[in-house]
Amino acid sequence: MNISYQEYGDTDAPLMVFLHGGGVSSWMWDKQIPFFSNYHCVTIDLPEQGASKQTENFSILLSAEIVNELIEKIANGKKVIVIGFSLGAQVTIQMLSMKPNLIHYAIINSALVRPYPLIKKMIEPSIKLFFPLVKNKSFAKLQAKTLYLDEEYFETYYEETSHMESETLVRILEENMSFEIPQGFNQTKSKILVTVGEKEKNMMKKSAFDLISNHPNCTGIIIPNAGHGIPLANPEFFNRMIEKWLQEGSLPQDVIKIK
Repeated sequence: MNISYQEYGDTDAPLMVFLHGGGVSSWMWDKQIPFFSNYHCVTIDLPEQGASKQTENFSILLSAEIVNELIEKIANGKKVIVIGFSLGAQVTIQMLSMKPNLIHYAIINSALVRPYPLIKKMIEPSIKLFFPLVKNKSFAKLQAKTLYLDEEYFETYYEETSHMESETLVRILEENMSFEIPQGFNQTKSKILVTVGEKEKNMMKKSAFDLISNHPNCTGIIIPNAGHGIPLANPEFFNRMIEKWLQEGSLPQDVIKIK
């Protein structure tokens, strides 16, 4: 399958792959790309999202297969770093579980790994009821605020979400709400940083704990005063945190380590 991806930076440097969350696409990483210009950066639009809209139906498993194949195609033996946010973090977990030796470093930001079976059953009827609101700009602005999107990105966000089919949104949400840690995750050789915001829901914090409990190479942290969307809300902090972890193996002093 052909999905849309963009390459930036130094193509001879380690490969850094960015995977976006649901409701946005590769443009969410605009504040990361210039900062990591000394890496070979790749941003990807996951199936049915962004510029990959005309692809096969989205699933986390399919997305992981495609991104792993892309990495194998362009990595050329280089160090591989994958940074995933929310839905993209779930895809990253699936990728690690399928190819234990492919990725050297992974940053899993705000990944839900505790399924919500009751909520999953309510997704389709709820989307059918409320989907017309997606095309309402006032409603879209409220949704954009929850993702920490300012005026700079609102029109792009609105354009993409207002053209998304309701069936696509249902698929994405159902995949997100039913995801759990796959078999094989504890076999990956990657060094993994798991992050969650202090202001995120308890289920997200419990998911972070599940991940670090499942793998000895996981370091888990809670970011103070942060909600769901730290790469967008505070890109400077997020970027420097990743840089420090990758280059020094250390983290900012004000984060809370998950034990």
